[in-house]
Amino acid sequence: MLHQLTTRSTLALDDNKNIPCISLLLPFEPTMNLKVGLVNKLKNATDKIAKELFANYPEDEAVPVLEKLRHVIKELNYNTHKKSIAIFVSSLFEKVYYLDLPLIEKIAVDESFEIRSLIKCKKENHKYLLAVLSKEATRIYIGSAGLLIPIVVNVCDNITGCGKRSPVTVTNCYAEPQCSNEYVDQFLRHTDRGLNLLLQSYPLPLFIMATEKTIAHFKAITNTAAHVIEYIPGSFDANTELELHQVMEPYVADWKAVIEGDLLQQVKDALQHNKVATGISDVRKAAAQKRVRMLIVERNYLYTSQRRDEKMKDAFYIRDVVDEVIENVLAQGGDVEFVDDGLLWDYQQIVLIEPYDLV
Repeated sequence: MLHQLTTRSTLALDDNKNIPCISLLLPFEPTMNLKVGLVNKLKNATDKIAKELFANYPEDEAVPVLEKLRHVIKELNYNTHKKSIAIFVSSLFEKVYYLDLPLIEKIAVDESFEIRSLIKCKKENHKYLLAVLSKEATRIYIGSAGLLIPIVVNVCDNITGCGKRSPVTVTNCYAEPQCSNEYVDQFLRHTDRGLNLLLQSYPLPLFIMATEKTIAHFKAITNTAAHVIEYIPGSFDANTELELHQVMEPYVADWKAVIEGDLLQQVKDALQHNKVATGISDVRKAAAQKRVRMLIVERNYLYTSQRRDEKMKDAFYIRDVVDEVIENVLAQGGDVEFVDDGLLWDYQQIVLIEPYDLV
């Protein structure tokens, strides 16, 4: 979840342009890192901010902001399990977020804060799942940074074990009278269940490699079809991990297209489960009711309400209703993704996916 320490602002939206405003975004995860390391990182960031403040502002403006920043840092919660923190301070307000999002480090002085800046600073995660359905077994990998890392899944990974019979291959099983298709079905259903379990823990773009015949059989029985970005036909049972990675390179070269394709697949699957809100009105209601897994919004989509509620009047960082929705989603531990304008035209430019089981 996202937590707020304090927020104080008596400024109108356009009145805080000339006062020092500090933005500090950092990876955090105190339960995974030594506190002393995080304290040193925050001290170094504070020293950089102090240098920039005194270089660009009079002492009577720089000192109060710097002291407020030091107080906020002193009061940070080191018992949180969150991945990142975002600190925003001026002489008139202070705000701290503990976020589930992995953020890149960013330090800025004299930049007005917008809630969207948090999403723009998300650390890109170039990872995907690859399932290779070979003649004798299923191999599953996480692809990342030029590597394929095998994953051990607690399901049957070969047709021999699943069928409780003598060794047989997926490919020649179709040609052997003594090997009923039910054994292939059983094997592929085990694979499918394993993939569903993985997608719960690793919600990543999924690729399937197999012969055309095995792909057709898998499509007929799978519950994960909505999460598959691409089926790659061929015989890959003898390929090494390096060779598999080389096959994958053109499929993941345009990573933005991969991610946007995956997000659209997730929307379609959530629609089938009746777990989607579309359009700003329904999305706003759903986000306020804390039923959130992910918000997807077109990058430049804005929606200004004719009636600004008290929260939006007082919140310097909320420029429109979309900003309000983004903050609500982050507050409930949900994810937020921006996509190119026009991609969500069929969904009125904004989509909220509610939590549900993939299986």
